Amino acid sequence: MEALGRHSIIEYYGCPSEIMNNLEVIEQAFLTAARKMGATIVASEFHQFNPYGISGMIIISESHLSIHTWPEYGYAAVDIFTCGEVIDPQVAHSILREALQSTQESVIEMRRGVLNVPAGTLPKAYAVKSVPADTDAEPTGLPN
Repeated sequence: MEALGRHSIIEYYGCPSEIMNNLEVIEQAFLTAARKMGATIVASEFHQFNPYGISGMIIISESHLSIHTWPEYGYAAVDIFTCGEVIDPQVAHSILREALQSTQESVIEMRRGVLNVPAGTLPKAYAVKSVPADTDAEPTGLPN
């Protein structure tokens, strides 16, 4: 299936809390990851929370990279969304795994904007029932 982009949803576990709470280390790791995967950086914004935790995002011409950390659990939630087939999110994932010193991770990759698919043949994960925009009805969501 042809798609507009790839979206990696990554959970990093076992990360040292001092890294998960170090804004400079995390921002530099994300900038390095974006550059090494060949992305065009548009903007970078990272925020340190009190007493701990960091959220940040790098906007790239090809979409974005984001992170939310929980230093007290040694955990980070990361999204890497890239448009097209040229930029490989796996490159960024490898760099981030090493920089965050993760001992375990979970990765889910989704193809976003699936194109050229005959009607009624999308996998269940993509089959969302929709509601016309001119009604007040709620969408029914994904099938069970």
